[in-house]
Amino acid sequence: MSVKIRFMGAVRTVTGSMHMVKGGGSKILIDCGLFQGHREEYYRKNSHFPFDPAQIDACILSHAHIDHSGNIPNLVKNGFTSRILTTSATRDLCYSMLPDSGHIQEEDIKYLNKIHKRKGLPIKKPLYTREDAEESLQYFDGHPYEQKIIIKDKNSVTFYDAGHVLGSSTPLLEIFDENGPIRIAYAVDLGRKNIPILNDPVTPPKIDYMFLESTYGGRLHDPPLKTKEILAEIIRKTVKRGGKIIIPSFALERTQEIVYYLNELFDEKLAPEIPVFVDSPLAVNLTEVFFKHPECYDEEMYEAFKSGRDPLGANRIRYIKDVRESKALHDNSNPMIIISAAGMCEAGRILHHLKNNIENPANTILIVGYMAKNTLGRRIAEKMEKVKIFGQPYNLKAEVKIMNSFSAHADRDEILEYVKPLKSSIKGIFIVHGEEEQSEKLYNQLKEKKFPVHFPSPGDEIVLKGN
Repeated sequence: MSVKIRFMGAVRTVTGSMHMVKGGGSKILIDCGLFQGHREEYYRKNSHFPFDPAQIDACILSHAHIDHSGNIPNLVKNGFTSRILTTSATRDLCYSMLPDSGHIQEEDIKYLNKIHKRKGLPIKKPLYTREDAEESLQYFDGHPYEQKIIIKDKNSVTFYDAGHVLGSSTPLLEIFDENGPIRIAYAVDLGRKNIPILNDPVTPPKIDYMFLESTYGGRLHDPPLKTKEILAEIIRKTVKRGGKIIIPSFALERTQEIVYYLNELFDEKLAPEIPVFVDSPLAVNLTEVFFKHPECYDEEMYEAFKSGRDPLGANRIRYIKDVRESKALHDNSNPMIIISAAGMCEAGRILHHLKNNIENPANTILIVGYMAKNTLGRRIAEKMEKVKIFGQPYNLKAEVKIMNSFSAHADRDEILEYVKPLKSSIKGIFIVHGEEEQSEKLYNQLKEKKFPVHFPSPGDEIVLKGN
């Protein structure tokens, strides 16, 4: 019996990761992420699956980011009843992130429907609800790193630390055909070396085939050592203008990393200490999960906690859950930093902060993460003169600054360094999770270096050769 892989999501694009591995009597789904983009396309692409969820033997979840985990509630709604295998930290993060995703969708649709009602437009329904998300949590099965888990018969998965976000992994699947095991690594998303808080990425052993991300396949990041210097300068300039700094940020990892750097800047008196608000109930809950999983920390972070220091600014940063406190920030004109989700500015409280601050030239919108095509975050990053928020036009007058050094994704050189030891043994690398231009650049780099590399299209199915 042959082993096949099918590429279904985040192929020649970034969001909505989802792939199928069939072989050894198993049908295994890797990731089940939300596609993020224009509202109509979002609903169309996320509402239907190109397979029967009831026939899947397991879902392997690489990490908790919504573009990898966020369509799991729909998977369960449509008949999936098997295990969702992941790391213990990812399981704990999803216990907060998926219900929050359902709640945000309900609230955003409620707000949008008020506008639709005034304009006589059709009323919309959320993709799924908080209740749907909570229903899906019963299928999560969390495990430690580097422990083999049997999926079905002899087929197995082992999670290796990807160094991308808390609990992130590079799953290594071992699928048996008539000639023995085929070992498939899923390096999507891949982290970076020498960034705060997390361990460096680990390469699984004896890889035959690899899914490889290409988010920054043709780009290089600023060195991490420059991060504090650049951030301090942005704070100084904005405070001098009397403005606010609005930071759209993923609630998971990016928020905690920014807080880590701000804490150091203020301790070292490299920037004026202004109030910092993390306005995201989810970010508050996820920060609490960080304290439960020291197995994911690098040595510096582990020692900071062990010695009683406060690396995540619990005594300095104001964490906001209550919506009234969030709204009160709009009436406060003093300099401050507001960190709020969602990271691509497509939902959540960040939309309200942008609406209230985007037209003030004293303010700064600080972009600290990847913004996918057709998102509000991408339009702001591209400094379009006008953008729509909740369907209403706003003039982009605030200063826009972009910091790539915060990225939790490996850049071109870091990806090439990661795969370099595999050159003599790997049978195939499949380029996924990148906009087409970036994917193609990484594909060409690997091809020049004589790697057996493939550049699949959405829906492609490839038969893997065994030993």
